[in-house]
Amino acid sequence: MVIPSLIECKRDGGELPPGTWAAIVRAYAADEIPDYQMSALLMAVVWRGLSGAELTELTAAMLASGDRLRFDGWAVPRVDKHSTGGVGDKTSLLLAPMLACCGAAVPMMSGRGLGHTGGTLDKLESIPGFSTQLALTAATAQVRTLGCALFGQTPEIAPVDRRLYALRDVTGTVPSVPLIAASIMSKKLAEGLTALVLDVKAGSGAFLPDEAQALELARTMIDLGETSGVRTVALVTAMDRPLGHACGNALEVEECVLALQGEGPADLMEVTLALGAEALLAAGLERDRKAARARLQGTIASGAALRKLAEIIEAQGGNPAVTDDPALLPQAPHSAVYTARFAGRVQAVHPRHVGHGIIAMGGGRTRVEAEVDPSVGFVITVSPGDQVATGQPLATIYARDTAGLEAGAEALDRAIAIGAGAPAPRPLVSHRVTARGVETLPG
Repeated sequence: MVIPSLIECKRDGGELPPGTWAAIVRAYAADEIPDYQMSALLMAVVWRGLSGAELTELTAAMLASGDRLRFDGWAVPRVDKHSTGGVGDKTSLLLAPMLACCGAAVPMMSGRGLGHTGGTLDKLESIPGFSTQLALTAATAQVRTLGCALFGQTPEIAPVDRRLYALRDVTGTVPSVPLIAASIMSKKLAEGLTALVLDVKAGSGAFLPDEAQALELARTMIDLGETSGVRTVALVTAMDRPLGHACGNALEVEECVLALQGEGPADLMEVTLALGAEALLAAGLERDRKAARARLQGTIASGAALRKLAEIIEAQGGNPAVTDDPALLPQAPHSAVYTARFAGRVQAVHPRHVGHGIIAMGGGRTRVEAEVDPSVGFVITVSPGDQVATGQPLATIYARDTAGLEAGAEALDRAIAIGAGAPAPRPLVSHRVTARGVETLPG
């Protein structure tokens, strides 16, 4: 295999012959292709893309580079939700126990926050004692017994993806729809799923802010899932403002506990129910969307979802008492109320500024290996369109020291825009995407 000629082929817009991408992945895993050549090939993909056949082969090869969860002979439908990431996006912690209570098995493998977006693993690890590091055998066993496991990518899962992502991260080759899709789906397909729901974010705080790109990514991942025999559907949801009120790891866990007690913010619950209904439909556990939403709401009303979350926490070494007393979660030693400096209408709550504020306070990371303070963050109580008066509380800042309070206030100065106009935020759920096409949903 002559790598320079393959680079030239992709650079010039050509399609590599069948079997080539599988051979490339095997050779890279065996250290037979140096990083500088792989980087050049990835950059060619960024510029020229991949054909459907190439992408399918690349994804399958990345999946085959490692092991997977195996549920052979088990008839229970397995379903997961994947989000492309955002600020305040905590739906995984709600959906996992709710879906498990509805008869689905949920092997939910998640990631850490990087940049301005949060990560499910960081939220879970803010629960005292909670371990996200489960071996594949342990994760599989827990899914079979409890109906759910919440864990991080193990070294056995798509190891080539881990190496390629690290390489992309330092070579400017992350923002490529086919490479993003291959990375996500090589891990999701390793979960042994029968159905997958994708939460693809669009808006100023999303990884891919442009709606057209979000739809392209959704369609691409759906094609990969359906080709692999996994029923896959996507919703395009808003990330032009934070989801819910709480932003910051322990604060978001507390909001999830309150949500499972029936006190969740309306926007958070709407996105959660929309995703959950699609999951039940895709898994074949419901045939009617209205009935699916009612079934999910029933798990909250009965207390079953909260009890299931406690069971999952206890099984993974955490303190289940946090579901009765969220004050057991890490608490920031300093807090301050952030108020409006003048009257007007909230024009925007910019999620990127909120996320960067959390990083500045020590609650986020710019490097995968960085430690985070789980206690810091914001509880933002206004949304675009709200009329506010001078001096009205808009948010509460939680920080580990006075410098953190100052950094938080500076971030909110940038994040919360107040003016005289009438804003037009994105619909919470704007599109439904399936193998059949794209449906624009009523706003």
